[in-house]
Amino acid sequence: MRKTPFDLRSDTAFEDVVRACAAPRQNQPGTWIGEDMIAAYVALHRAGYAHSMESWQDDRLVGGLYGVVLGRVFFGESMFARVPDASKVAFVHLVRALAAKGCELIDCQMYTDHLARFGARTILRTDFLRRLSSAQDSDATCWPESVP
Repeated sequence: MRKTPFDLRSDTAFEDVVRACAAPRQNQPGTWIGEDMIAAYVALHRAGYAHSMESWQDDRLVGGLYGVVLGRVFFGESMFARVPDASKVAFVHLVRALAAKGCELIDCQMYTDHLARFGARTILRTDFLRRLSSAQDSDATCWPESVP
């Protein structure tokens, strides 16, 4: 992380990040991120709710992730990498920035070994709903004004 070869940016290529996440992946027959979903996320981005964290290398987008922020919750939607560790570095920087802004919960939706390496854990639905209600109890947002 200290020697990252990436230039980290946020919200500079939102639609490109979503489209990169929509690209078919090895051993997967398709994607849930179709044109209608892309248009919906772009609309959420324009409205200030959806955001991207991007890894750039030599002015080329090489990895990143996107999600939706509501209150003090970040709902991670998808991530991609064109070079090793590009999405991981973006994710770690995003987590740090969100924590600094008071983010109470990051919903990664699907538990994976990959996300577990970064501290993800499964919680009971009742606990999730309680924490979600508490974290959305204000008009505050945990999206930082500048990332990283």
